[in-house]
Amino acid sequence: MSAATPVVELKQITKRFPGIVANDSISLKLHKGEIHALLGENGAGKSTLMNILFGLYHPDEGSIEVGGKQVRIDSPNRAIELGIGMVHQHFKLVQPFTVTENIILGMEPRKGINIDYKYAAKQVQKLSEQYGLQVNPHARIQDISVGMQQRVEIVKTLYRGADILIFDEPTAVLTPQEIAELMVIMKRLVAEGKSIILITHKLKEIMQLSDIVTIIRRGKVVDTVKTSETTTRELAEKMVGRSVSFKVDKKPAEPADPVLQADNLTAKSQSGIPILQGLSFDVKAGEILGIAGVDGNGQSELIEALTGLRRIDGGSIRLLGKDITNQSPRQISEAGVSHIPEDRHKHGLVLDFTMSENMVLQTYYKPAFNRGGFLNFDAIEKQASRLIEAFDVRTPSTQTKARSLSGGNQQKAIIAREIDRNPDLLIAAQPTRGLDVGAIEFVHKQLIAQRDQGKAVLLISFELDEILNVSDRIAVIYEGQIVGEVKPEETNDQELGLMMAGSMKRGGAAT
Repeated sequence: MSAATPVVELKQITKRFPGIVANDSISLKLHKGEIHALLGENGAGKSTLMNILFGLYHPDEGSIEVGGKQVRIDSPNRAIELGIGMVHQHFKLVQPFTVTENIILGMEPRKGINIDYKYAAKQVQKLSEQYGLQVNPHARIQDISVGMQQRVEIVKTLYRGADILIFDEPTAVLTPQEIAELMVIMKRLVAEGKSIILITHKLKEIMQLSDIVTIIRRGKVVDTVKTSETTTRELAEKMVGRSVSFKVDKKPAEPADPVLQADNLTAKSQSGIPILQGLSFDVKAGEILGIAGVDGNGQSELIEALTGLRRIDGGSIRLLGKDITNQSPRQISEAGVSHIPEDRHKHGLVLDFTMSENMVLQTYYKPAFNRGGFLNFDAIEKQASRLIEAFDVRTPSTQTKARSLSGGNQQKAIIAREIDRNPDLLIAAQPTRGLDVGAIEFVHKQLIAQRDQGKAVLLISFELDEILNVSDRIAVIYEGQIVGEVKPEETNDQELGLMMAGSMKRGGAAT
């Protein structure tokens, strides 16, 4: 293979699903030692294309060449044989197993009839050190951070001999610090001779990391450009087909009385470790309060407490002056709280229900959709059609299962359902996680529209740009407490970062 020969070449790949052409005659070349970014909106066909390269789907038309030779990749095992590895957006790890057990699964080294774990752990340690991944071979998956789990996935592909690595939305669940660390790792991988295809919609990361960008829109290649010869604005316009605003356009907030009052909340984990430690804040009508913090500082537990998914041990939660502490999720929902959950698959949708059914998960028992104990399917269908159209949810039909929609369209469906309920308080947890720039702009407009209608909006996000852009007030959470409160126009990401790390409180006092 000459230096000019691509390590992978996709030629005229087409893939159809019922009612949609996911990939329409797509061609792409990846060269050795290159990071080639695949950019597109949610549902543009990026993951489908890479699932074809990894053998999870078979193309209807087109061919694949690896090292200049045409190959048929009919399974992930065949892809691995050809030196192709994939780090999936949703990790494929067995939680109770150790790091080493996960990495060697299916390729266990033997000593006689026994698995040689000692040798395997040494191999894992060696790979980890070679690429600066710093994973502990003996840690259990359930005990390590999301960022570390992703590193385990990377080591798993390297252990299987991958020279071509596909990263599918690798930063969607990472903190800003973990993203910076991952970028260093990816650059080290290509410096060692690996080649990377990076699926993403995050323009900042593309500009920092990639050599080449291929832009896909609605299943077709729009353009392939050198990263050094383009700008984020050009990429965004090619991706969504129109100009996109990066700055959130909003008038100053006009906050009124408090809608939500959380006072001195305390809660422990199942193992008795304190996770909420006297946490207090309020959210007023007509404002967006952003909660900033590194993942794992009590955000999930706070959301669960506010929405009735977790009992608190002490403190009180009041909505419009009424005590809703430790009420059931339905009671809290009926009181006027809508919730965009941080995990759309676990708490936002029933993936094997249709889009119609998902649109009435909170309201199916109400008279509008229920006649004498029987569901009124005509009314449910009309409701779903109205919301899908109003919120631009791209789905072949209202009868499509939620599972088959892209992440961005699943998120739009949840937002449509929650906003349509006309809440007094909207809790938006990681509302733009995994969304492209066009969808992010849409979501931010929806949150601001709720604020401008006099609603209280609680935004919990790991994205500092989002917190700074969208919030009217920012509260910083650290180890289950609010350690400071700032106005976005009076702070910056450095100060927020220090507060999030617990190294300072507002006013500069060390903690």
